[in-house]
Amino acid sequence: MEEIDIAVIGGGPAGLRAAEVAASMGRKVTLFDGKPGVGRKFLVAGKGGLNITHSESFDRFVTRYSGGDDWDSLLHDFSPTALREWCLSLGQETFQATSGRVYPKTLKGAPILRAWLARLRELGVDIRPKQQWRKLLKDNVLFFENGTEVRANSIVFALGGASWPKTGSDGGWLNTFLEMGISCAPLSAANCGWECAWSESILARAEGMPIKNITVSVGSKTISGELLLTRYGLEGGTIYALGRELRAMAQPAITVDFKPTFSTEQLIAKLSGSKGNLFESAVRSWKLSPPAAAILSGKTYPDAEALAVEAKSCRIALECSRPVEEAISSAGGICWSEVDDKLMLRKIPGVFVSGEMLDWEAPTGGYLLQGAFATGTRSGTSAAHYASEKANN
Repeated sequence: MEEIDIAVIGGGPAGLRAAEVAASMGRKVTLFDGKPGVGRKFLVAGKGGLNITHSESFDRFVTRYSGGDDWDSLLHDFSPTALREWCLSLGQETFQATSGRVYPKTLKGAPILRAWLARLRELGVDIRPKQQWRKLLKDNVLFFENGTEVRANSIVFALGGASWPKTGSDGGWLNTFLEMGISCAPLSAANCGWECAWSESILARAEGMPIKNITVSVGSKTISGELLLTRYGLEGGTIYALGRELRAMAQPAITVDFKPTFSTEQLIAKLSGSKGNLFESAVRSWKLSPPAAAILSGKTYPDAEALAVEAKSCRIALECSRPVEEAISSAGGICWSEVDDKLMLRKIPGVFVSGEMLDWEAPTGGYLLQGAFATGTRSGTSAAHYASEKANN
């Protein structure tokens, strides 16, 4: 059986970061990944422009995370500013968009990944692809699909959630951890679209069109932004950010304000003196977008007030979220009660977890990658300290 110092299982952002941190602390790190190459989800995240992090104030930034109660500490360990400095240390400058989102100037993940892997090689990290982990045996022995057994002084698991399974994060680890006695919440879709039974007339008029400059609410939580009307339902940042609240509802639904900059009274006043068809007048005077008009056209309105009220608080019933395989990220995973502040499993000393394996979620906008880097930093640091203490005893 091979004896190694630190094993990192999973070559996504959290795993690569954990390996980098531990190796920079002088430990010998071996990283195992089931795919032929590492960083696949990192590259997928960069296809539309790699949103590394966000520039908003730290106090606001921390509130974007739900699940776990240590985010203030985790993000102080590796902050948005630190992530931008890390990119620069790899020769990749970043810039802040008008939205506050932060991107590398190349907009792609590949240049960062190439420089990152070069750094890992310089640090002596041994990357072993096509090594599919299957079990954790007694005394922290890792058992792989090909029959290989490896014992490590400390282990970092960074196997991801259940979104984008083609990249390797298929959630297959969850049942294995449950069998090990580790409490886990079911993996479910987060930052995903939701299904809605549109009529054919609405689809004919609005399928594939964005609904911009709106607010979307679930209960007391309201998000400003836009939605995209699709054949199966709705996509877009506003509904992604409300996923946690929607999943908690027995009958999920959102309330849309199509004209958030106007009051109900102002909308009514705009229709004063209008002649002809009330609805057509509203579409013109309120400048309703085609998809907003299509959705509102599904009802009959006795007067301007009824139409204005509906435009300000249109309830859209939803059926279910799209499959987790389509989601940008997943919710669920290892319960925070199972780990200490070092992200070590309380029941299995020397074993640490990071990234989407933990039960947390955050909206799109740079928060997901930041969370992966922050937890990877904590688990890598902790694993290095644990291995060092074990070696000295």
